[in-house]
Amino acid sequence: MNGHSIMQNQTALITGAAKRIGAEISRILHAEGMNIVIHYRSSRDEAQALCNELNALRADSAIILAADLLKLSDINQLVKQATDYWGQLDVLINNASTFYPTPVGDITEHHWDDLLGSNLKAPLFLSQAASPELKKTHGNIINIVDVHGFRPMKNHPVYCAAKAGLAMLTQSLAKELGPEIRVNGVAPGAILWPESNMEQDIELRETILDRTALKRQGTPKDIAATVRFLIRDADYITGQVIPVCGGRSLNI
Repeated sequence: MNGHSIMQNQTALITGAAKRIGAEISRILHAEGMNIVIHYRSSRDEAQALCNELNALRADSAIILAADLLKLSDINQLVKQATDYWGQLDVLINNASTFYPTPVGDITEHHWDDLLGSNLKAPLFLSQAASPELKKTHGNIINIVDVHGFRPMKNHPVYCAAKAGLAMLTQSLAKELGPEIRVNGVAPGAILWPESNMEQDIELRETILDRTALKRQGTPKDIAATVRFLIRDADYITGQVIPVCGGRSLNI
């Protein structure tokens, strides 16, 4: 059996899928024959454009669903709607994330609730809500972590703590949800610079890339290909977080 047929007609729910890494994961899984549920919070136009792009390639193969992942009622509704549309759920990809600096002295309770909410609380409650359906299909949960969940990034203590929690949650859920569901993570390194800070110091970027063993920036395709591998080719891998960072985690 080739990889294409393994994923053919399976359904993936991808959070924060309207753009950037989430959109690339959507495209690469769709190319394998999967049906895609594109979750978005506020990026409706981008989500609809991606949905149209995928449906033009294969009719009735993508839908968009809005949800605020900080609200448990929205999370439960999202999983129900995603499952009801095609009658099954095979893969949950926890990609949605907030990211911004929180230097000590300026951290607010809102920062904590927002960063822990999107990066840790939402993946837990989405996984819990999806697990009954994923058990039926012997499915997968894949969490998008971050190399900074293992080594801290200056001025980002709350974000780093949230991603560290997500790495441990990945291991914990693998234990809780096996043998029916495999749970793994992908930890991007220098893949995309933050949208909110496009004018970031060029020198800082060069320093970051210089710390990678491969001396270059990765692309969203590198992350998406690793997600595909975990679904399609990694039947005996669970509870692992794979750094996709060009060797940066050797030398952060």
